[in-house]
Amino acid sequence: MRIAFFGTPHFAAVQLEHLINEGFEISVVITAPDKPAGRGRKLNQSDVKEIALKHRLTLLQPSNLKDPHFVESYCNLDIDIAVVVAFRMLPEMVWKAAKIGTFNLHASLLPSYRGAAPIQWAIIRDEQKSGVTTFLIDEKIDTGNILLQSTCKVLREDTGGSLHDKLLELGKPLIVDTINGLANQKITPKNQNHSKTKVSYAPKLNKENTRLHLHLSSYEAESLIRGLNPFPGAYGNIQFNHKIINVKIWKAKAVTLEKIAEEGSICVFNKSLFIRFKSSWLEVAEWQLEGKKRMSIGDFLNGNPNIQGAKWL
Repeated sequence: MRIAFFGTPHFAAVQLEHLINEGFEISVVITAPDKPAGRGRKLNQSDVKEIALKHRLTLLQPSNLKDPHFVESYCNLDIDIAVVVAFRMLPEMVWKAAKIGTFNLHASLLPSYRGAAPIQWAIIRDEQKSGVTTFLIDEKIDTGNILLQSTCKVLREDTGGSLHDKLLELGKPLIVDTINGLANQKITPKNQNHSKTKVSYAPKLNKENTRLHLHLSSYEAESLIRGLNPFPGAYGNIQFNHKIINVKIWKAKAVTLEKIAEEGSICVFNKSLFIRFKSSWLEVAEWQLEGKKRMSIGDFLNGNPNIQGAKWL
């Protein structure tokens, strides 16, 4: 069986290496072009490319998936099954090229959390269950017929990082079972439920939806912080020492305090720091001021005892 693998980040690289270790023949790996990064603008290669080079696999890095030369080269490979993990949307001429089918591993229980950031949004929206789905790719995003699913619990202490790791492990056997099931015609694809009550979305993360707005409750703020840890981080601004400083909060919890203050107030007592959100308080355990390292609030207060009276904007 000739298998193609499409992917770019660490989540995809782990799945690729697992398939290799399980003995599958990977005929070609398709990943993103190398990109300049850092102050020196050194070219960085994707995690998937590193695995492909390590195992000396045929590698393609098209900048344009519709480029006729790429499409012709790919179609000539005579692929049986194509596996897609955390990659760009494929043009129809590419996803239709695999004889048995092209399927995607998505980090949610579809039709919930279609889109770019399903792991983070599951935490942000306080879901108690998540999982991974394999589905046949079609002309739209995350709408194809479902092949297999695997579920896990989401705990209140989970972060985007810990849920990522859970789903990473769930994905390994699911991809293997999906390939074998398709090859042996033992999987019957099922239509997704497209009703408005069942479908939800996980849009790209941006400056607006990662900001800790004061109209949030402290519970909602805590969920946002957990969902965006370790990437990209929930942020806001404080007015401190006559300056406005960008701050990311990495660890915090909603608490009940018998203290009246206006929204945005920052209060310090008992060697702890609290921010007043909508009708409730958030106790901050770890944050990071712009240009500084992450630090515990205890360490911060030791060097900044005058933070009392600062404002969260």
